[in-house]
Amino acid sequence: MIKLLSYLQLAISLFLVISVLMQNRGAGLSAAFGGNLGGFHTKRGLEKFLFFASWTLGVAFIANALLITFLSTQN
Repeated sequence: MIKLLSYLQLAISLFLVISVLMQNRGAGLSAAFGGNLGGFHTKRGLEKFLFFASWTLGVAFIANALLITFLSTQN
């Protein structure tokens, strides 16, 4: 069971890294120095999907890590 959860953790982490790296690059620190002059905009389409996918994968990553830790201390 722990081995299966470990493989799941690896898959979740890979998808999490991919979803974070594919997000908009202009929303970072460069916006503080004038890189983002567009103002407020709502997330649409792929940007919205990647945002929610990152949150969902992050929660799944933490929950799976806690489950692996709990199960490994029980054995």
